[in-house]
Amino acid sequence: YRIYFIVFISSVFFVACNSGSAGKPEAVNKDSLAYTPPPPGNIPKADFDRYYNEVKDFYYKDFIARGFNGAILVAKKGRVIFEDYHGFFNLQKKDSLTPHSAFHLASVSKTFTAMAVLKLAELGKLNLTDDVKKYFPGFPYDNVTIKLLLSHRSSLPNYIYFMQPLGWDTKQYCSNEDVLAYLEKFKPPLQGTPGTHFTYCNTNYALLALIIEKASGKSYPLFLQEYFFTPLNMNDTYVFTRADSAKAMPSYDWRGRHEGLTYLDTGFGDKNVYSTPEDLLKWD
Repeated sequence: YRIYFIVFISSVFFVACNSGSAGKPEAVNKDSLAYTPPPPGNIPKADFDRYYNEVKDFYYKDFIARGFNGAILVAKKGRVIFEDYHGFFNLQKKDSLTPHSAFHLASVSKTFTAMAVLKLAELGKLNLTDDVKKYFPGFPYDNVTIKLLLSHRSSLPNYIYFMQPLGWDTKQYCSNEDVLAYLEKFKPPLQGTPGTHFTYCNTNYALLALIIEKASGKSYPLFLQEYFFTPLNMNDTYVFTRADSAKAMPSYDWRGRHEGLTYLDTGFGDKNVYSTPEDLLKWD
């Protein structure tokens, strides 16, 4: 979808440029929600001006001139060098994008799921070596651990490919619990032996989201809100649910035609965090 490409531009640019921030966060207790961001590093004016001019020239020549609709933020050492919002939140309504316009992050959402798992490990609520069967006794596969889910080495089949062939009614929205239930009921074949190779798979992160809920006793959206979004002042970031349909940025195909929700679009863990470039800089 066009919307996914826009977010890729707005997020990846600054992540690549933001390494090497000066200073360190203030030490806090590991179970605290307090956070003090590192101060932005120093960039000599001549270097800053050069970065700004080169990014600006690239942006207007290679993106704006080709019909770019989206947001961009480039930062180095935590200092914003270039930021711009161009085009519309809704292509039909022609309402302009702003710094508060939250984009669907698609699979960049997985970074929040992974960090939530690590936070729970830090708090002693789970172990990365835990077998998935500890949380779901009916889980039909052996030797699949949380760590293998995190690293895409579980060899699990991808639910986006097996739900419909196994009989899922595509007129019904598919939840994380539905994915687990289909794994338990039908046991679609593994893609290999767990722990032996990398295979990118959305099922891993759909299951991790359920494990987060089991281990924390909180819903996945609430856990992210309490432990990440609120402490980091990510005020424009949220986990999408169907209740957000009216306010969420629409998605479009490459022709600019609106793409409605499909049966695969309402789960979480592997997708459905919405955020802005400025909030993503805080996250980085």
